[in-house]
Amino acid sequence: MPTVRATTTVPGRIVEAEELWYDPHRWAAWIDGFGHVAKLEGEWPHEGARLLWDSRPNGRGRVDERVTRYEARTGQTLTVEDRRLRGTQRVAFEPEGDEVHVSLTLQYRLKERSLLTPVVDVLFVRRALEASLQRTLARFGHERRAELGRAPLD
Repeated sequence: MPTVRATTTVPGRIVEAEELWYDPHRWAAWIDGFGHVAKLEGEWPHEGARLLWDSRPNGRGRVDERVTRYEARTGQTLTVEDRRLRGTQRVAFEPEGDEVHVSLTLQYRLKERSLLTPVVDVLFVRRALEASLQRTLARFGHERRAELGRAPLD
C-alpha cells in the first residue's frame, strides 16, 4: 500500500498536544479540508469510536474514521474512508525535552483503479496527500503555539 508521512514538533507536553489533537470540535482550525463533525459514536479517541465528518465544498466529501487502536501518550490508529480512498492513518506522539514530536502517517488504497492508477498515484495523488498531511501538521503547530500564547513559526 502506498504510504505518505508528515512530522512536526510542537511545544509542551504530550498530554497537552493530545488534548488538542483529539478534540474534533477544534479540527476546523487545523485539519486540511475539514468542514464539520456530522456524527460521533463512542468515546473518542478510544478504540471502537467512530467519527463521520464532512469536508468543505469540493473536498473529500463524507469522511468515516474508526479508531482501531488508541494508547494514551503514544498515539492512535484509525481506519479512514472517503469517496476516493480507504486506508489506515496513524498519529504518534513522542516527547523531545519540553516539546512533542508529532508524526502522521497514511497508508491508503485508491478505490477507483485502472491500468494508469499506479502512475497517477505516484505523480499526483501521493504528492497531494503528503502536502495535505503537511498542511494539517503545520496548522496544528500554529494552533498549539497559539494556545500557549507563542508566536507562530514561519
